[in-house]
Amino acid sequence: MEGALFHNLILFLRLLRSLGFDIPAGRTGDLLQALDLVRIGDRTDFYLTLRALLVNRKEELALFDQAFAAFWQPDSRRKGRLVHRAPTKTRPVQRLEIITPSLTALQQAFQPQDEQAPDPDIPPLIEATLTYSSRELLRHKDFAGLDAAEMETIRRFLSTFTWELGERNSRRFQAGAGAGDRLDLRHVLRHNFRYGGELLEWRYKNVRTLPRSLVVLADISGSMERYTRLLLYFLHSLNAGLEQNMEAFVFSTRLTRITHLLKVKSVDAALSQVTRAVPDWSGGTRIGEVLKTFNYAWSRRVLRHSAVVILISDGWDRGDSALLRREMARLQRSCYRLIWLNPLLGSDEYEPLTRGMHTVLPFIDDFLPVHNLASLEDLAQRLQRIGQDRPSRRQISIY
Repeated sequence: MEGALFHNLILFLRLLRSLGFDIPAGRTGDLLQALDLVRIGDRTDFYLTLRALLVNRKEELALFDQAFAAFWQPDSRRKGRLVHRAPTKTRPVQRLEIITPSLTALQQAFQPQDEQAPDPDIPPLIEATLTYSSRELLRHKDFAGLDAAEMETIRRFLSTFTWELGERNSRRFQAGAGAGDRLDLRHVLRHNFRYGGELLEWRYKNVRTLPRSLVVLADISGSMERYTRLLLYFLHSLNAGLEQNMEAFVFSTRLTRITHLLKVKSVDAALSQVTRAVPDWSGGTRIGEVLKTFNYAWSRRVLRHSAVVILISDGWDRGDSALLRREMARLQRSCYRLIWLNPLLGSDEYEPLTRGMHTVLPFIDDFLPVHNLASLEDLAQRLQRIGQDRPSRRQISIY
């Protein structure tokens, strides 16, 4: 492959990554191998090859077409053929500053910055100057300060998020390859009796592992109103990723199960159903009474398979502190791990001084923020790393 084409391919990959395309490092080698099998001079073959290897989702097709049209400009003297000749003399350099993934920005970025008119016989060489990534800035922006466009970007990002829970040991075994945890005597006898009864080969079995269950209790009271919509996007993303292993509840003064409502594929339709089904939206907060309802009416049904419980709230509580303390202790004993997500924890000035947070802190295994995309990515990594051993917990008197 000619040096100029290879150089421009690398710049094009940088451009797509800056626009949000998920392109692994190993894809470059696959692309070079594929281009050896097609007619590079044919613009259509070249375009289809790049699109097949670099576009992963249907939503990216339009943006890819815009970027391809702006970057790979055809030679006017040979219609439909790509410019990929090696540089023989100095070319005018155009700088590409990637600000937002829009066609207007791309068209403006490819306008010549030099006042001197370029030589029409020399194709331009694109130099990509990556000033900053809007997606990276959005990762660290607090959910409470998002505008409508940023919220829509977050929603699309969460729809592609991958959620995985750590696995648990089952009581059953499965046949292992090679060495295993235990000798599988039944399979040893069955296998070796075929060869006259002599012990010719040992067979082993391993403990079978299964994914854990996840239960989420989300506060939608008035004090959480700034974060409620994004948290419901988060719950919809969790439900889509974990399928049958997730249960979701929302609460204010009472508890409402919304697991079945989140199964709707459209996130906006799911949120509309949740809004209609919850009677106490943006009301007060009585966490102790809500947890008592959950512990007595739901825990036996949903806290199965060593479930992990995530409780999302800012900790403002108007109920009985003694009741809250007893029910938090009961909930911690019933689950494998208890994680509390507080959107206020993302502030450097925050201290858990409210009566509710002061009461529940001794019973929490992980106290984490949930105020931006970066905090959700950290949560995803923590859930994936959950091991087989319970967290070390102190025995705390609830009286």
